[in-house]
Amino acid sequence: MPKRKALHREKPKEKFSYDPKKVLSKLEEYGRRVLEDIKRGKNPYFDIPMRGLNNVYFDEESRLIKMGDKLSRRYFLNVAHARKFMQTLIIMAYVKRLVSEGKHASLREAYYANKHTIPGTRENTFEDQRESDPIIEDLERMLGVLREEMHITADRRGYIYGDIVIRDGEDEFNASKLGSGGWAVPGTVEHIQFPEINVDYALVVETAAMADRLIEEKFPKRENALIIATQGQASRGVRRLIHRLYYEEGLPIIVFTDGDPYGWYIYSTIKQGSINLAYLSEKLATPEARFVGMTMDDIKRYGLENVTEKLKGIPPNKKGGPTGDYKRILEEMEYPWFQNREWQRQLKLALKWGVRIEQQALANKSLEFVAREYLPEKINNGDLLP
Repeated sequence: MPKRKALHREKPKEKFSYDPKKVLSKLEEYGRRVLEDIKRGKNPYFDIPMRGLNNVYFDEESRLIKMGDKLSRRYFLNVAHARKFMQTLIIMAYVKRLVSEGKHASLREAYYANKHTIPGTRENTFEDQRESDPIIEDLERMLGVLREEMHITADRRGYIYGDIVIRDGEDEFNASKLGSGGWAVPGTVEHIQFPEINVDYALVVETAAMADRLIEEKFPKRENALIIATQGQASRGVRRLIHRLYYEEGLPIIVFTDGDPYGWYIYSTIKQGSINLAYLSEKLATPEARFVGMTMDDIKRYGLENVTEKLKGIPPNKKGGPTGDYKRILEEMEYPWFQNREWQRQLKLALKWGVRIEQQALANKSLEFVAREYLPEKINNGDLLP
């Protein structure tokens, strides 16, 4: 096997240690402050980092999307704020109970557990989950912790397959010995440990169908790789897992998506983070990730012209344009992290040709092509985009 270019196991940069006492301490600190304000006849308040585009920026040094320093103050003795102030305290008390008891709840369970009618009124503490979810996000920003560290989880999505030993509580197992389905990534991965890692890099794959194909073709074993299937946009649990594998274990991260604006955005969120979760970029994003494909260059290099798909929407030079895929590509061209020659050329080619290319298009060559030629050739030669 040819020596891989620009791909080597990094030295671990950090070791994460989840400490429930840290979460409890922060919650108790807020609680004491509210109580002291009430005793002194003051108006209790919470300072919450503002969400939204006007409080987000791209930090060139860390190469992360980050949240700015704008704050929103939420008072108790304010008619416009009182309901949310109450809801914030209710969720804080609920989180304290979860963490103290070592129990976990889903976002939906958190909503139902705290939904009740206020005595003497017809008012509910929460009318629906659209009220409770934002409060949990507010707490993440206030406390500077993941909601998973607060023991609140979302639905699981994604799986991994490869020669890596995982310790999950009292269970310890090898992710390559669980059948072809691998190990389903849970909603929270804070407690997961990696006693043994016998792979050279992690390949993050957008579609489950492509991940299944690579496993069937024995790619993980032959190329000594860990497969991480995101099954679409990577969930928080998957992004956190990727982040931990790189920063704690030094495992190089390579991303493999469709060659379209949606696939490139999936890569973008894994690498730089997202605007909606800018306050969590330092725990979810992995700026050192590299992109293997699909690219526009692949179309001609591998003779895939007949299996491309047309971009959806109206081109910018047509009446009513740009819309759909065209509009999304133009937006991505403005992303600071795509402001380099390689990515600008790829995005311009997509606009010029008006096409996109899916991972499964490689099956046009043969079912084995992606595992035996396409990926080994590009990865071993260091043919990766930044």
